[in-house]
Amino acid sequence: MAQAGKGRLNYRCPSCFMRDLDIDMFYDPDKKEYYCIRCQYTGTERDVLEKNQMARFRYRFLTKRFGMDEFEKF
Repeated sequence: MAQAGKGRLNYRCPSCFMRDLDIDMFYDPDKKEYYCIRCQYTGTERDVLEKNQMARFRYRFLTKRFGMDEFEKF
């Protein structure tokens, strides 16, 4: 998704992203928190970054190609 200038930076909603939906979050400067208009998730920048790191863990091998010798290690 392209950055549309909604806030300081556009972060993916961790709740939606875990369900394979790529939804940008909006930033509320009064409350100093990010929120998702699709699933009603709200959180601070730190909370959003921590949960997005969990999503990166899920897809860590997305670009790696495995051969038979790698499967024997598991």
